[in-house]
Amino acid sequence: MGFSPKSKNTNNKTWRHLRQAVYKGRKLEKALLDLVIESWRFTKLFQRVLMKLDAGEGTRYINQYRYYLKRLDDCLSQAGFHVANIEGHPYDAGMAASALNIGDFGPDDVLLVDQMVEPIIMGPDGLVRSGTVMLRKVAE
Repeated sequence: MGFSPKSKNTNNKTWRHLRQAVYKGRKLEKALLDLVIESWRFTKLFQRVLMKLDAGEGTRYINQYRYYLKRLDDCLSQAGFHVANIEGHPYDAGMAASALNIGDFGPDDVLLVDQMVEPIIMGPDGLVRSGTVMLRKVAE
């Protein structure tokens, strides 16, 4: 049984709508990931500000900060994503992060991830976006 011109035209429209939906989905995912990165940067900044407050004044803000982190994590989980924190972990060249200061160390140095500059974002199928880190040498 062959296709009539009308069914071929309908089939082309279906494919066009499908391509548009996929394109919109990719744009939406990129926007979500960009928002995740900016939120992560903001939480790092807010954390440094909290450290400068006295204990009595900071308690309320610390609770709001923890609530925000929990909500961010919950929302990311619903979308199938999570942010991997590797600060304090031993550095391995195979990590999903590039080290900005790797040239400052020798090949035999034992290194730790001192600071995350950009987060590692994982999705349901594995790595979505690699991170950026600063390293430090392990004290001997």
